[in-house]
Amino acid sequence: MAVLKLVCADTRINRGYGLFVAFSVVGFDIVVIGISYVMILRAVLQLPSGEARLKAFGTCASHICVILALYIPALFTFLTHRFGHHVPRAVHVMFANVYLLVPPMLNPIIYGVRTKQIRDRVIQGCCGKEP
Repeated sequence: MAVLKLVCADTRINRGYGLFVAFSVVGFDIVVIGISYVMILRAVLQLPSGEARLKAFGTCASHICVILALYIPALFTFLTHRFGHHVPRAVHVMFANVYLLVPPMLNPIIYGVRTKQIRDRVIQGCCGKEP
């Protein structure tokens, strides 16, 4: 988009194509992820043990959190860059940094909180409570 702003010709077709591709990719991902989670939920609900179901739901919840941690900043950054013509440059840079830094930073936290020792240390560090 930064290079496209330098062009002196009409760029509506390029911008429209870029939006179409971005929303198609995200839409396709959401559909495929949704279908796979429906299939996973069907399999999990057939498990005989309640403890096994809870463990599977915990894993699914972690995966969904990671997916959201990636897609929400990505879409927000893309749309802000595409439509935020009056947004200050510093805000664009900040959102781009959030998109690049936050998802990899959250991955170990999201998956680590499932481990009891790590969860106890996070609770102790955040809340000052002893586990």
